Amino acid sequence: MSLPLLYASALIEIKPGMIFWTIVTFIVVLGLLKWKAWGPIVGVVEEREKQIQHAIDSAKRERAEAEKILAEQKTAAAEARQKMTEQMRKVEAETEALRLKLTADAQREADRLKQDAQRAIQEEKVKAVQEIKSLTADLAIEVAGKLLGERLDDQKHQALAAQFIDQISTQSNVAKLPARKAV
Repeated sequence: MSLPLLYASALIEIKPGMIFWTIVTFIVVLGLLKWKAWGPIVGVVEEREKQIQHAIDSAKRERAEAEKILAEQKTAAAEARQKMTEQMRKVEAETEALRLKLTADAQREADRLKQDAQRAIQEEKVKAVQEIKSLTADLAIEVAGKLLGERLDDQKHQALAAQFIDQISTQSNVAKLPARKAV
């Protein structure tokens, strides 16, 4: 037989003593590992598992807090938008109310000025009519005096003037001057 075959046959050969001592050695090493190494290895693994679980729980808590803060910020932003919208509506309403008030005040002032102007026009019209009547009476008396060749006393003068004015106002409608439009 050749040498490699000899070694191969020695490996394949069953030796009960060797099997026994291999099993005994395995059990002893396993016992030693369990007694000395298994506890610390399992402890390290369990500690690592606890650390990982703690990190996961911490991450979940932080995520929940972040979501809560985000929701609060969204709510605060929505409230701020709503308040801003309400403020804008309030300012618009106040502006409109002020505009209406100023418009009403301006309209009242314009009406008052129009009434004052109409009253002033009416007063001027009355003054003009009185002045025309007075001038007409004086002119009529002068003309009548020249025509009659005599001078009348004041009482006759006034009576004649009044009569003349009444005739003129009824005939020529002097009292009804055309009305001017108010400015």
